Amino acid sequence: MTKAQLYKELNYVNHSREMRLKYANLVIDNPELITPLLDILFEVNDKISCRAAWVLEFMCGKNLNAIIPHLHTFTAHMGKVHLDSAVRPVAKICEYLTTAHYSKTKNLIKTKLSQTHKENIVAACFDWMINDEKIAPKAYSMNSLYLLGTEYDWIHPELAIILERDYEMQSSGFKARAKHILKKIKHH
Repeated sequence: MTKAQLYKELNYVNHSREMRLKYANLVIDNPELITPLLDILFEVNDKISCRAAWVLEFMCGKNLNAIIPHLHTFTAHMGKVHLDSAVRPVAKICEYLTTAHYSKTKNLIKTKLSQTHKENIVAACFDWMINDEKIAPKAYSMNSLYLLGTEYDWIHPELAIILERDYEMQSSGFKARAKHILKKIKHH
């Protein structure tokens, strides 16, 4: 399947779990599609890029190791993503990656997620925290930054400042997650 054919196929992807899963499985079964999927995802002004993001998120949810050969491309360009419905799945993938990296369970992400990848995740997550994003990307970013802060000592104080500063202006969902993360930071 060419990039053009994949692009056309992505028109059929909708919000339904069934369709996202169908295309995620297609990509898992045909890993050569990950490169064109990322190319489409990073055409950040095209609405179809959101559908590519949904498929990539579901692929990572099912088989996170499938993104390993593409970590450099993903982490180098993810900060450019700006459409709301693409930012959420990209932030979720960052949470998948950091959760796997800092997991007590042995996995490939622990050895494949490089210093540069982590720095790119930190930069993108802080951007999502300070920009006018919806609650979901902020929640995923809080978790990712908390985990990264267990390795990089400067992250927790910066994250705490943002969470405390934004606390009053945010939704109840943000407040609940922020309270949880702040408590973890204080006890770390």
